[in-house]
Amino acid sequence: MRQYNIDIFNLSNTTHNYKFEVNSAFFEHFENSLIDKGNVIIDVTLRKSDTFIEMQFQINGEIELICDRSLEKYTEKIENTNSMLFKFEDRWEELSDEIVTIPRDEQKLNVGQYIYEFICLDVPMKKIHPKFRDQENEGVIYSSMEEDTTKINDPRWDKLKGLIK
Repeated sequence: MRQYNIDIFNLSNTTHNYKFEVNSAFFEHFENSLIDKGNVIIDVTLRKSDTFIEMQFQINGEIELICDRSLEKYTEKIENTNSMLFKFEDRWEELSDEIVTIPRDEQKLNVGQYIYEFICLDVPMKKIHPKFRDQENEGVIYSSMEEDTTKINDPRWDKLKGLIK
């Protein structure tokens, strides 16, 4: 995962651009990964100042998924943009999903984990092979969750109501 290191110590306070390519070997580094194969290009725009580093990740590519319906493998196109903010402080601390504090004397920043998480965000909740997507809502019967307006007396409740009297 060293290829995803960015040397931040010697960077000047300006904008820098990086390009990373992710393939199947990348996804092998993550246990129980949702993705086994893929070819994704990540363009990172890094803006450094004295107090923080702001990164924008532009992700484009294809990943291989397994259909929830037929268990067939298929290719899903992904495209998204995500941002991270790294503030210079005294220690490592994740303040939120998008904000992390890092030590001021940190030499390198590995973005591999962030790239993986941003790719996983584009995995659909329901993985459906493209040949089934048109049929996805056909034949589905929707039931109303509203209660029936007619009241049905339950003898158990009647006995309990009798206790109140």
